[in-house]
Amino acid sequence: MKIDVLTLFPEMFHGVLGSSIMKRAEQKGILEFVLHDIREYSESKHKNADDYPFGGGAGMVMMPQPIFSCLDEVDSEHRAYRIALTPRGDVLSPSLAKELAKKDSLLLLCGHYEGIDERALSVMDREVSIGDYVLTGGELPAMVLIDCLSRFIDGVLGSDDSNKDESFSDGLLEYPQYTRPAEYRGMKVPNVLLSGNHAEIEKWRREKSLEETKKRRPDLLEKLK
Repeated sequence: MKIDVLTLFPEMFHGVLGSSIMKRAEQKGILEFVLHDIREYSESKHKNADDYPFGGGAGMVMMPQPIFSCLDEVDSEHRAYRIALTPRGDVLSPSLAKELAKKDSLLLLCGHYEGIDERALSVMDREVSIGDYVLTGGELPAMVLIDCLSRFIDGVLGSDDSNKDESFSDGLLEYPQYTRPAEYRGMKVPNVLLSGNHAEIEKWRREKSLEETKKRRPDLLEKLK
């Protein structure tokens, strides 16, 4: 999958996309990241990418011209699935991430300042939010979206089963996890996990997932069938 990112701050992405799982996925040729500095496409003398909003109000709004000029060069035939990261967008979820992971090419537009000129948003295919709160820009949400959807692309994780037992994968929070040693500072690993009885282990994990969900996120239980 190729992911083009349109942003005013491309330097913010280097640490995330150039490390750990993202870096290995790109080295394997599974993912390709291309960063585009919107400001470089500005036709103004001082390379401005924002201006005052019509009608007044606080803050600045990202201008359409640099964005459209960038799109004309990066995705002139609109082959990529275009996503703008905005607070009003569809809230990111595992089902949405799985849907986006099936795309061959994505283009992410990162908003900044007070927002993006609506005309630029009109040529996007979708708007996505990572939660009901506002950040200073769309760069962090774009990173979260990339990380989240990439986990559903074959070969990105070390094991294709790695994402099947994680929190929210079946609508529940994940069960507690343990590793060696079996006892540490008086705290012991539950005996069932040492038993080798896979049926009992699966039963225990399911029960613990339900307990954790009821305690921490009871709203999720209401959505379960």
